[in-house]
Amino acid sequence: MDKYDFNIKKVIVHILESSAGIPVLSDEELDYGSEFGDFLREHLYRIYISDDIKNCRFYEEDSEIFNILKEFDRDSFAEISRKTAVHLYGIMNSNIDIPSADLVVVLYTLNGAEYLGLLKMNYKSFYTHMTSSDDFGGNMNEVIMHKALFPGEGQKLSEAALICLDDLTVKVVEKKYEVNGAKENYFSKRFLQCSSNLSSKAKLAIVTKAVEKIQEKYIDDSEQLEAKMKAKSIIHTEFEEQGIISLPEIAEKIFDEQPEMRAEFEEQIEKYNISEDEITIQSPSASRKFSKQHLTTDTGIEIKIPMEQYENQDSVEFITNQDGTVSVLIKNITKLISK
Repeated sequence: MDKYDFNIKKVIVHILESSAGIPVLSDEELDYGSEFGDFLREHLYRIYISDDIKNCRFYEEDSEIFNILKEFDRDSFAEISRKTAVHLYGIMNSNIDIPSADLVVVLYTLNGAEYLGLLKMNYKSFYTHMTSSDDFGGNMNEVIMHKALFPGEGQKLSEAALICLDDLTVKVVEKKYEVNGAKENYFSKRFLQCSSNLSSKAKLAIVTKAVEKIQEKYIDDSEQLEAKMKAKSIIHTEFEEQGIISLPEIAEKIFDEQPEMRAEFEEQIEKYNISEDEITIQSPSASRKFSKQHLTTDTGIEIKIPMEQYENQDSVEFITNQDGTVSVLIKNITKLISK
């Protein structure tokens, strides 16, 4: 899949500037052109493959957005987009920490299904130039801070929803903001009013943190380094060979012959209802941290070992000395490069 699989049909933009007091709604669809079309496709693609994405379902009886969309047809696209924008603006206007934005509503098809994309383009502040005339008719160039610019193609949107109009399932990316004195995922909870599962990225963070805490609890300090590196190597191998990690399999391999530690690990991740889950990571950056072992000695020496070299005993060896210190033996080097 690439961004050109997203076939855009309609686009409309609504201005949701909190300080204005009312949303500035568009009555007409946007003639988006090829360049802006590519900009939208890039953002849709980035959202779709993001490891931050959560698969959700509307609370059908309670969700205003669900009730707006269940009778969707292409002729009502502009009106439905306006109702959606008004609903979102009401939430934003009551909570000052939610950033102002333009809501870009995109109707598109993907793999034969029809989708509605709700892209909240939170404003970015950047410097730009402005030209004006002085009192004598001369030209004066200034540099000003422009506070209502869209995120660039290379930047991830922090709030967006991709809604399949065939079955009204929802994919959501979101960020917590303060609402009524506490931070919450208002985008799914209050705006869309849908159930929210954990993203793959969040699941992976929970798993790695649980493994680390349990190893620190049960394993002696002298053996923790080896145990942590082994766990990281197992997760890396699963991603490389399977493309996913199965949590029951990971628990068995990391805590082999350590039933008490495995039971506590399973108890920890069961709190998040993910004990039987599989984690799929699509973003290279999310799995990249498992591709190397990063070590720092108490004397300040930093060592970065590619995982395939760590797993090869002909390349590197960790030796525990009688006095409890650890030596790292790097083998079969033909050339050293200073950087």
